[in-house]
Amino acid sequence: MGFALRLSRHFVARRSDWRRRKPFWQSREAGAAVEFAIVGPVLIMLLAGIFTYGGYFLTAHTVQQITNDAARAAIAGLDDEERTALARGAAEAGLRAQAFMRGDLAQVQISRDGATLSVGVVYDASEDMYWAFQALLPTPSPQITRTATIRLGGF
Repeated sequence: MGFALRLSRHFVARRSDWRRRKPFWQSREAGAAVEFAIVGPVLIMLLAGIFTYGGYFLTAHTVQQITNDAARAAIAGLDDEERTALARGAAEAGLRAQAFMRGDLAQVQISRDGATLSVGVVYDASEDMYWAFQALLPTPSPQITRTATIRLGGF
């Protein structure tokens, strides 16, 4: 047994030190525990809010990018029915590529106004993990609606 752990005399508990200790409510550690009891719940709610709203902004931005890609894919269609099918296929492919999005596309719609084509995507994010604190925090609506408009034809 060539190894022995030697502790300093300050780390050794003595019976006389134990009897001289103050009760917990009179010690300095009690002040820190009371302060954390006051500040801790506020800190936890703040972190939960950062997590929830950060996730919402990430999801909303991703849905906008999926909508933009669906609009670009819709340009290749010859008629509105084919454009809708291309837009839906591109939106579903974009959604499958996102590992953090668990919801589903509620709706993909195409509307045409002269030389412009608008693609609207509605995403139901109620199954995403960012809405876990919905009972504790005021959260935004899990229905995220985004629209992208493109111009058909030349200049």
